[in-house]
Amino acid sequence: MSNERIVITRPLCIDVPARFRDEGYENIWFNDRDERLSRDALLQCIRGADAVLATPADTLINHEFFDAAGEQLKVVSNYAVGVDNIDLAEAARRGVRVGHTPHAVTEPTADVAWLLMLGAARRAYEGQQLVRSGQWTGVGPNQLLGQRLLGKTLFIVGAGRIGYATARRAIGWEMPILYHARRQHEDFEVQPLNATRVTLEEGLRQADIVSLHVPLKEDTHHLIGKAEIALMKPTAILVNTARGAVIDEAALVEALRTRQIASAGLDVFEHEPQLHAGLADLINCELLPHLGSATFEDRAWMVDIAINNVLAVLRGTDMPHQYTDLE
Repeated sequence: MSNERIVITRPLCIDVPARFRDEGYENIWFNDRDERLSRDALLQCIRGADAVLATPADTLINHEFFDAAGEQLKVVSNYAVGVDNIDLAEAARRGVRVGHTPHAVTEPTADVAWLLMLGAARRAYEGQQLVRSGQWTGVGPNQLLGQRLLGKTLFIVGAGRIGYATARRAIGWEMPILYHARRQHEDFEVQPLNATRVTLEEGLRQADIVSLHVPLKEDTHHLIGKAEIALMKPTAILVNTARGAVIDEAALVEALRTRQIASAGLDVFEHEPQLHAGLADLINCELLPHLGSATFEDRAWMVDIAINNVLAVLRGTDMPHQYTDLE
């Protein structure tokens, strides 16, 4: 039995402590309440930890966090693909390895991007409101006319796994695909996508649907703001399943309110779980509570990856999914 201390900051969809015990680890601290720990409670529970299995709700995994844990901390395994809640430079300076769960979130998040596209294009929120209100009097020739997606231009911002999976789903809609990335991605430019790489400005001007898939970093914070929205077509749809702060939410609210763009679909928000004032009142914005990876199968897969990342580091082997800065 190993005496290395493992901290699990929140209940997940399978019994994580039991999994670690089966692997010979008994020194486990586990938050058994399905809510985010307060900052003080988080800093207290990680003291003496060799490994922390964290979630994106554990914000500011920074110098204060590492100081509280102690010099023996070897790994933070993030139950997410994104690691914007972790100070990567500080982790590297201290020799703390950072794990994430990339592959498991790819397909379900792409599904949600399309759910939002379709909902925004076909005015699904307004339709649900009408049916549930009891005010619907039957089908009408001019009722809730939306947009067709067949043949429309899709602009993928961020050419990683989720961006590719989202673009792949556009084939059935016969969509021309544009993409924007820091470097060329040949897999986007050959069959079946045959996508064209463009600048952000070119893509925003040409696209009917803009779908965001970039990690949240200093250079992607408010990547889409007032100036960028002004480039978009008045009929355009903006979808975000990446991180909320990639969009300037205040600018988006104003653009939707004034119909500068047609609609938006958001699964993530700038200050989760709070929404910017006025966002919830907009009928031309589909809103979901960060459901990107929320399927039973994929969340269980994420748990497996997060656990295996911890076990690899504690056993001195290569971490299967160590975070690297790749788009």
